Amino acid sequence: MPASPSTARAINDRLALRLLQQEGPLTAGQLKQLTGLSRPTVADLVERLTAAGLIAVVGESGEQRRGPNARLYGIVADRAHLAALDVRTEGVSVVVSDLLGAELARASVPIADDTGTGPAVEQAVALVERAAKEAGAERLHTVGIGAPGLIDPATGELRDSSGLPEWHRRLVAALQERLPARVTVENETNLAALAEQREGAARDRDTFVLLWLGHGTGAAVVLDGRLRRGASGGTGEIGFLPVPGTGALPSATDCEGGFHSLAGSAAIARLAREHGLVAAGPAHEPQAAALVRAAAATPSSPRSARFLDVLADRLAIGAAAVVAVLDPGCVVLAGEVGQAGGDVLAARVEERLVRMSPLPAEVRASTLGGDAVLRGALLTARDGAQDELFGPSPR
Repeated sequence: MPASPSTARAINDRLALRLLQQEGPLTAGQLKQLTGLSRPTVADLVERLTAAGLIAVVGESGEQRRGPNARLYGIVADRAHLAALDVRTEGVSVVVSDLLGAELARASVPIADDTGTGPAVEQAVALVERAAKEAGAERLHTVGIGAPGLIDPATGELRDSSGLPEWHRRLVAALQERLPARVTVENETNLAALAEQREGAARDRDTFVLLWLGHGTGAAVVLDGRLRRGASGGTGEIGFLPVPGTGALPSATDCEGGFHSLAGSAAIARLAREHGLVAAGPAHEPQAAALVRAAAATPSSPRSARFLDVLADRLAIGAAAVVAVLDPGCVVLAGEVGQAGGDVLAARVEERLVRMSPLPAEVRASTLGGDAVLRGALLTARDGAQDELFGPSPR
């Protein structure tokens, strides 16, 4: 059945907007060439999108004579402003961008363990408000939040998880009350995977697993181009995976004794001390990441080599379990530790997987590292805002 005129117009508009987003400003002639639409159809959609305030003339093409045919049209980037938050147990980071994702402001605030729920929420909300003001954003259209813990697939809300501060759950409601914006929340590891798929180490993969190595451990699963969350939103809770070498078993409320006990930041720091390693990284870098970075920079040193070998043994245990079940073909080592280990650590883990599993799996180091959560949150906020303003992407 042919599309109705209104549906055809919506599809054409979204196609033109997507091209302007990907290619930058274009003339009407260039839009005609790239879309394959007729000249009158392109003229109509340009007039329609301009009237809607979504595109505007931003210059003239040097390849054309002066006049209407030389006009360059671009998306009105300040049509909407977005914010992305990376919420950790120790603090919050925020980025504010325009509709095309260009960063306008960035800020962070530490939140101490003994900070009360109310003051912690206030610090985080005030941080967002200050960043929005710095960016010149009178109003935020969409706020995307990345947080540890499980996201309820039915409600989209952060579930009450043991070990996480109460202010994490309160923050979403507080932002919705204080800001005239749509607020969404997603698991931090899932957002990191989306960012690596769109902008990082997995750009050429539609099926892969991201192994998050930071303060804690987690995994995100992307199959056939789609992020998989599971029936309860818990896909990738690899920290609870029972593994050898811990001397205990995890429980429903505590991942100690699981993979977390081998690959969490505290376990990695202990392992480094056992091998006589010390490192002083940047003030913002976690100790475990600094230790791994120092070892990866001197892999021929006997101490560094032994430490990296044992760490790779540990990581391969968790990775092999995921590979055996999902056969993803690619594992990305992400988070601050994954990025710090780089190709040196990734190669060691891949070498062990070859011996442990009959299923081939390439192991890659993250190219986004600790920034992946913010990038993923910003990408999802941008996608949501563009779908609302531009109309859903044509399928």
